[in-house]
Amino acid sequence: MPINLKSINLKSINLKSINSNLMAIEGTPTQLTRRARLPLTIAGLLLTVQAQAFLPTPSSLVTTGELALDTNPDLIAKNLAKSIDENKQDTQNVQNTNAEQLLITWRQQVKQDNLAQHITWRRLLYFVDDEKSLLGKKKNKSVVDDSSFFLTSNGQQDSAAELDAMLVALAQELTGSTSNSSNVKTNNSNSVLCRFPARVQWLTETLNIDKTALQADCSELDDWMAMLAPEQLSLMFAQEYLDNPISAFGHTLLRIDSKASVADPSQIHHAYALNDTVDGDAADSFLIYAVKAASGGYDNLIEIGPYPKKFADYLKEDERDTWTYQLDLTPSEVQQIMLHVWETKDLSLPYYFATDNCASEVLRLIDVVRPKQHLLSQLPYAVIPSDVVNLLKAENLLASTFYTPADSSVRQAQLNKAVQAAKLGYQDLTKEAANNIKSADINLSSIMSADGQTLLPVTIAPPNNNPLDRHALQRGQVGIGQRGDNNYIELDLRAGFHDTLDRTAGFGQFFDLEGVKATLRLYDKDDDKVNQPKSVVLQNFTLIRGRSFNPVNTAKKGQTWGASVEATRINDGSQQDGTDHLVGSTTLEYGKSWAFGTPPANSGEMPPQLCYTLATGAVQGGRGINKGYRVGAGVNAGCVYQINNQLRAQAELQLPYWYHGSSDEPEVTGHYWQPITTFGLQYDIDKKQALRLNASYDWQDRVDANDDIKLSYMRYF
Repeated sequence: MPINLKSINLKSINLKSINSNLMAIEGTPTQLTRRARLPLTIAGLLLTVQAQAFLPTPSSLVTTGELALDTNPDLIAKNLAKSIDENKQDTQNVQNTNAEQLLITWRQQVKQDNLAQHITWRRLLYFVDDEKSLLGKKKNKSVVDDSSFFLTSNGQQDSAAELDAMLVALAQELTGSTSNSSNVKTNNSNSVLCRFPARVQWLTETLNIDKTALQADCSELDDWMAMLAPEQLSLMFAQEYLDNPISAFGHTLLRIDSKASVADPSQIHHAYALNDTVDGDAADSFLIYAVKAASGGYDNLIEIGPYPKKFADYLKEDERDTWTYQLDLTPSEVQQIMLHVWETKDLSLPYYFATDNCASEVLRLIDVVRPKQHLLSQLPYAVIPSDVVNLLKAENLLASTFYTPADSSVRQAQLNKAVQAAKLGYQDLTKEAANNIKSADINLSSIMSADGQTLLPVTIAPPNNNPLDRHALQRGQVGIGQRGDNNYIELDLRAGFHDTLDRTAGFGQFFDLEGVKATLRLYDKDDDKVNQPKSVVLQNFTLIRGRSFNPVNTAKKGQTWGASVEATRINDGSQQDGTDHLVGSTTLEYGKSWAFGTPPANSGEMPPQLCYTLATGAVQGGRGINKGYRVGAGVNAGCVYQINNQLRAQAELQLPYWYHGSSDEPEVTGHYWQPITTFGLQYDIDKKQALRLNASYDWQDRVDANDDIKLSYMRYF
């Protein structure tokens, strides 16, 4: 007959009797056949009821005195959801317990090893630990002012708090991923594994965390790393380029090589460029642009793009020779640097032309993976690209060197061969043919392939402009001299860079740029004479002075020009026996230059000698001179002669016409010519020392001292 399961009372069931009957049934096959009228399903049900008595049963399934076997779908779903919630809560409790255990272990190790103050951890957060800067960066505060870069609200000021927040996040990631039995990655770009992979990498290595247990789908990061495929990093140096003020001191960027470009460096289409530059406003004037770039008025901009396009900007557009140096980094260090770039590439940080620039960023990235070398702190006041190259060489971080000629150097090599062949009588070289070789529009010869994706073999000899061969940029000078009847000792200090008489190795030909130079004179004066100078005078303070020479008879494109901003002593020729006065002076020059002589064989260098003619304009002002100011216009003409590798000479005639304004005084003239001739000669003792002779003669007969001659010892450091 039908059995009503709801009517079964658990208390009324005699379990011993049931078991005895089952044993009897089980004992004899014959008896089992005779008793087949009892359905086996009822026995199974009773066994289930017996087993249920020994298992924990959710209260929702048991009614008072009854077994709740209901077929109501809503009730079943409700009971199932409640059971799942209880299981989730149990799982969460287990996860929390595991996370707390991990945190206890990690925090003990962090405290024991003082990892919160570890230099690598602080550098990953942009804390400045050991850099001495004129701008006075705070050591206990990250230079990053962006809350998205930190997990805690006070992470910018507290590296320990930020480290603990990372540990908490990692513990949650680890315990959460291990509980996922399907081992499927969680798609969460906001995970610390995706946001801060370099920090995670360092922590997992330092704390011996099993990184394979950390699961997150970082699709954007994975795609970015797959695109770059970083296997090797190289430093590319582009020589100084005066026609662009931001590149006047040279430029560096990182070349990111994949396996293909490592195997064949000419396959530059398999490489990427990482370029840190100024995010300036092109609409700003030159002066505003320069001031903002120098004072942090612009943000920096990290550009990452195909290497051929960026490389072509230097070789073809600016026509600057480049030198590429493979960095001696391990594969794991390369990977860590690129992971850190991912963390920092979108940050808005101020750009400072002298201290936080393209070159300092290279050192900062290497410092992250080489904490014991302190590269950035070794260049405390100004970070110049060529100084960075030399520092990396001194620290044994350069593995190889590769020269790439600019398009102008390729054309110049062709012109040199044609000129040499004409001199030897092998073939004629007409003016039109020479102009066609020099023209960047007609002669499209380049070291880059026609499609701009690969490099052709270099067939010309490397020039003498490898920055590893240059003298140090700072220079001290002690000299003895005579101005008129007065003897003096002169002390001179220059922060940088190079003038036309300095040792030429390591610089572009005829490179001429000086910045922040001061000269003091200590006179041994005779009080019995009139118009005696003071005992100590500031002879000159140069803020910036430079000349860009692009000879018209070479393959160089561009103009020849010059400019200077300085305070200098001048002879006032407006009145009889006019003495010297310190004035502020701004000068502009524009003209033409020519190169002559025989260049090195099979090279893209220009002829070694140079002559130039420049139209000039100047404005000067200061106390002591007539009317307090004078304006002038004239011509400067001179030549630079390279006698040999150690000896150079320069002679110049300055022919300005000055105007002070009209004057009613009979002894004062408001306008006059003031021709001045100068001569310089330098002998290089070695890479760090030199002797220099300077002489000048002022042809204006109304000044108190016409001649000035000086012999100096110079030290580069």
